Amino acid sequence: MLASQCLVHSCNNQRVERTLACQTHQSQWQKYAKNKNRQNQAGVRRMLQRPGENNPWQPKRRGPNPQRHDDPNADPPPPPNYFQAARFYCVETICAPCGVVIAWTKFARSESTTNILNFLGSVYQTEDSRPDYVCIDKGCQVLATAVTNGSWEVWKRTTRFIVDSYHYINHRTTDYLCRKYCNPSPGNGSAPNLVVMAYDKNGNPYLKRAFNTQVFIILFTLVFNSIM
Repeated sequence: MLASQCLVHSCNNQRVERTLACQTHQSQWQKYAKNKNRQNQAGVRRMLQRPGENNPWQPKRRGPNPQRHDDPNADPPPPPNYFQAARFYCVETICAPCGVVIAWTKFARSESTTNILNFLGSVYQTEDSRPDYVCIDKGCQVLATAVTNGSWEVWKRTTRFIVDSYHYINHRTTDYLCRKYCNPSPGNGSAPNLVVMAYDKNGNPYLKRAFNTQVFIILFTLVFNSIM
């Protein structure tokens, strides 16, 4: 019966009593049990951190590396064992500029660009319902995937994918696609809804971003409609 089967991936042996692995895979089980005890002693993980993901300044975790937020479009390989219940990688939301959540879903294993496009397609099923702009921190990757899989032929008629200002500053010097097509505040007049005229204290006019994309990027995905 499955209830007594070893929980190592692709193993059909019977587990040793009071463990979750067979005799062959006891070393994996002992390593897991030891690390699990250390995690329990360390306390509860921070709420805003994705399960298993490490930031560069944090100590390196043991075991296989999880899918990182900005990794290329691919789901990670299956875990070597099922000693611990699986967790969803993240909750993806679509929000209006005012902060109202339009839709949300759970991504099981990664925030891949294919998952993002499928989510957007399920929410905006008709051209009339699609927003003029979709702003997301990995918008240039989403655009590249859309071009590759052909879905851009549909999206380009109504929508433009852009990145938030922080990612644009970091991408623009090395990523031509991001620099040319995903600028959140182009100064050439190509996107008048993203750039507005403002005046300094002396009454001199200057151009500024119409939206503070950094405020909304914490919600993972920001979608807003044209206001002009």
